[in-house]
Amino acid sequence: MNVDPKIKTHQKRSQWWFLLHSWLAMPIWLFLFFICLTGTIATVSQEIVWLFDSSVRANPPNDAATVLSFDEVIDVIERDFPGAYIEQITRPVKSQFALTAEISYPDSTSENVFINPYTGEIQGRAATGFNFRQFVRAIHGWLLIPFNTGFTRYSLGWYMVSILGIPMLLSLITGLVVYKKFWRGFLHPRLRVNRGARVFWGDFHRLAGIWSIPFIFIISITTIWFLIQGLLFEVGVPFNGVSTAPIYVARDDVPTSQEGRPPLLLADQAIAKVNSRYENVEAQMLYFPSTAFDHYRILGRSQAFPLVHESFLVNPYTGTIDEAMRVSEQPGLMLTRLSMRALHTGDFVGLSLKLVYFFFGVLLTMMIFSGMRIWTIRTFKATKAAFRQKKAFSNLSGGLS
Repeated sequence: MNVDPKIKTHQKRSQWWFLLHSWLAMPIWLFLFFICLTGTIATVSQEIVWLFDSSVRANPPNDAATVLSFDEVIDVIERDFPGAYIEQITRPVKSQFALTAEISYPDSTSENVFINPYTGEIQGRAATGFNFRQFVRAIHGWLLIPFNTGFTRYSLGWYMVSILGIPMLLSLITGLVVYKKFWRGFLHPRLRVNRGARVFWGDFHRLAGIWSIPFIFIISITTIWFLIQGLLFEVGVPFNGVSTAPIYVARDDVPTSQEGRPPLLLADQAIAKVNSRYENVEAQMLYFPSTAFDHYRILGRSQAFPLVHESFLVNPYTGTIDEAMRVSEQPGLMLTRLSMRALHTGDFVGLSLKLVYFFFGVLLTMMIFSGMRIWTIRTFKATKAAFRQKKAFSNLSGGLS
């Protein structure tokens, strides 16, 4: 049966448009691969620094070793850095890391000091600012594109990255629909290593996708939230609920001092005030008053809901708690914002969870690589076949003429 030449021409034109569409998808695949790769590195960026920088390590010297109190840490800093002002002290979630104290000097310079939490030894110093961990997170989260450029209040890179959560979630859904009875991959995993590269990468792509279902769901949902968060910020929606004036210490509470700043409550006393009133609060970050009218700000993860830090403002002279932002008191949008970020990074339990996130991050990155490889080979073969058909048709037309 003869086919209408017009139909043949239409089919060939459609084929070329489809191939062009397929090749144009390559940058999206590469971009998604890059984002997942940098995100995987960002997950363990702190651990990478730990491997190469001994000053941030702080393994306990023995099983009976206990960590220093905040007051003991302050004594160490004041002894070794006379005249310095302590901005904040941070206890990391993971016990193998040193304490970090940010201190400033009268000449307005500042630096981070790494302190062994068990011995009080000053293990190292580093300038405050952009470090490796911040670089990896920034290039993953917003491609180092600045914020508040005039076009958007959030970084344009933030939107370029966060919009990828939509195709990621849709790919998960469509993959579960296409791959019939996918749950068999949990019970009877199949990875054929002796049937050639095409079979191996096909099996790996399906198997990695099946075992990563919960992780892909978490990452895609949290990424979509980041997109929504940026859009809400653009239109001025307050995440803290109704905007309120900053809280300052009343002037009458500030004692007079002949020279220097007024004497403050000890840091451990301020923390004890919080612990006496609220249960299950373990202080992890302590911010010192920057002026005579500022509070101690104490942050600690909720024991019942570790995704979110609870925040307390303590009057540094009287010890009264002027503000307590517990999980139950967080506005809905703020609670969602903090929870989504913690879920996305996995940095809220300890090293074990970080390693789980890292493993599935590698698996997701390799799954994208395998899908990109399968897709590229198929598209390349289809393109090569189309060129052969075009050349054969041209030769046939030339011979007939």
